[in-house]
Amino acid sequence: MGRNNKTTKQAAVSQKDGAQKAAVAAAKGMENHFMLEVKDLSKKYRNNQHYSARNVNFSVAAGEVVGLVGSNGAGKSTIIKSVIGVLPFAEGTIKVGGYDIVKQPEQAKRLIGYVPDDHSVYEKLTGREYINYIGSLYGATKEQKKFVTNELAKRFEIAYALDAQIAGYSHGMRQKICILGAITHRPKLWILDEPMVGLDHQTMALLCEYIRAYADGEHCVLFSSHNLEVVKKTCDKVVFIKKGEVANTVDLTKEKDFDLNGYYTELNEVKKDA
Repeated sequence: MGRNNKTTKQAAVSQKDGAQKAAVAAAKGMENHFMLEVKDLSKKYRNNQHYSARNVNFSVAAGEVVGLVGSNGAGKSTIIKSVIGVLPFAEGTIKVGGYDIVKQPEQAKRLIGYVPDDHSVYEKLTGREYINYIGSLYGATKEQKKFVTNELAKRFEIAYALDAQIAGYSHGMRQKICILGAITHRPKLWILDEPMVGLDHQTMALLCEYIRAYADGEHCVLFSSHNLEVVKKTCDKVVFIKKGEVANTVDLTKEKDFDLNGYYTELNEVKKDA
């Protein structure tokens, strides 16, 4: 009887230890869970001697907002277009949700919502038709489409124009409809290339607020911007790009007093020969 009790206690202890180890392993797995992994990415355009992106390494975890910061021509758009699978690259790997963007493009792209820097849309469609069309391409449910057209359209103050043709939209309205279309299917990775250009201050503040809210435990956001105030307010991490390379990665959750403006100015300072 005593032996049986001892065996039972040992089994209980073993089970408890196993549960604790499993919990630790799960926690580590969450810590190392990157929705986007860019490893040793290099991209050179045809007939160009210089790399537009070279040995680029960074990651975006679930729940994070990451900013790509750099001057014009630094390589931000090249990196983003490589990530979404628009630009082919010969060196390095890019994985979205564990899927290789080159080897498993369909699975990877279904996890992405992309807002381009030119905010191009189908002008002959109405705003509602555009949202429904883009949503359908990515397998959005009826409920997801309805949420965007009913709730988000009101929040971004464009609901009144949903049934008007996009051709008659202003630049700012086109940006808004492009942004809404990109998140209709609730992508795990939301990518925005210079999303603040042309938006009024009220809409910029609203977008920053929504970006933060969107990056919950299941989603993450990557966006490029020249607006360092927006980056400081919105991002968890900043990846500085210079001449196609990662010059520095700063974790703003740990370095809350980091001088973004000062560092950016110093990084891009043109040094004159003495």
